[in-house]
Amino acid sequence: MDEAPTAAVDIMGGDFNTDPYRAYARLRQEAPVCRVRDFMGIESWLIGRYEEAREAFADKRLAKDALNGSDGYRLLAGGADNPLSRNLLSTDPPDHTRLRGLISRAFTPRRIEERLRPRVQEITDELLDRVASETEVDLVEALAFPLPVTVICELLGVPVAEREQFRSWSQTINSTGPEDVRLAASLALAGYFSDLVGERRTTVRADLPEDEQPDLVSVLIAARDQGDALNDVELIGTLMLLLIAGHETTVHLIANGMLALFQHPDQLRLLRERPELWPAAVEELLRYTNPAQRATFRYATEDVEIGGVAVPRGGLVSVAIASCNRDEERFTDPDRVDVLREDNHHLAFGHGIHFCLGAPLARQEGRIAFATLLRRFPDIALAVPPEQVPWRHSGLLNGPASLPVRLRREGPRP
Repeated sequence: MDEAPTAAVDIMGGDFNTDPYRAYARLRQEAPVCRVRDFMGIESWLIGRYEEAREAFADKRLAKDALNGSDGYRLLAGGADNPLSRNLLSTDPPDHTRLRGLISRAFTPRRIEERLRPRVQEITDELLDRVASETEVDLVEALAFPLPVTVICELLGVPVAEREQFRSWSQTINSTGPEDVRLAASLALAGYFSDLVGERRTTVRADLPEDEQPDLVSVLIAARDQGDALNDVELIGTLMLLLIAGHETTVHLIANGMLALFQHPDQLRLLRERPELWPAAVEELLRYTNPAQRATFRYATEDVEIGGVAVPRGGLVSVAIASCNRDEERFTDPDRVDVLREDNHHLAFGHGIHFCLGAPLARQEGRIAFATLLRRFPDIALAVPPEQVPWRHSGLLNGPASLPVRLRREGPRP
């Protein structure tokens, strides 16, 4: 096995933020598995090619629990003080199997299709009603943020009126800011959920089936109180994860996706003419725009070989999803949006046992948001040159901070 080369580009630098895909293409060619340092100065092994990534996602030797890492890497999870240190993304079997089984009860096909789909459509229509008379709007503020955060708030059973506070906490937790500031935001959000769970527990009916519980908080409390082994730390960490992951990535899917379509007018025109293509188009936009640039970290429980490179026991491993989904060895013409692409097994939601549990909901929100937006505003256009769109970057997520668009409504909504 070879020793991993050090990355030839700064993955946290200005050039990378401006054009990460060019940097990833260079890494795929020169060092598809390489050592990098992130904004905290933590060293990890970055995987940039599709095949090695799929293998890593399925490799049981690459654990999610930070206790498998070296002492320095354990600090990355914030230690015992960080309420996000125990959740679905930071555990391994058997704990992960138990947690996923509990949480999946709230993401049943019935709840998503029968109960959530009409509500997602209703929320989308209400949001677009508010801006129908405007000439120019920020699509992030008008639709991309309020739609998924409203949906996840209602799913969890938390007040939608608190969404700006949730947004502030979420963005701080996902930022590259000082560790103490990010930890303070985590503790504040954990405190909110701790109070909410304490109040809700007095009214939850443990005798109701999961599909009849009013919200996800009630589902998880009922399961825990019935002896299904969700302890307080896991319960709070899970609720925090669902709130953050349940809206942040979809915000970027909608904003990044529309920006990509503006930059590929032939594809935008095709979708106007053939709206039945939206399910496939959402998959292509997930592949092309990569709302999550990188997967959450994994820890080598023993010496591991990845792509011919030696990763030592305790080493931190990161999969660059954005690079893998543009791998020219896996996808034809990967730097172009093609809504007719057939072989599109992208890694936007991961792979293996940690495949994103909320993927069906994110796909549903994306399809409804895109299709309704183009149906109601068929002449929608970017209001500024693409290079003037401001971006928000974090360790894992990447997307427009705002997306100014011009709206031209063809007629009243049917």
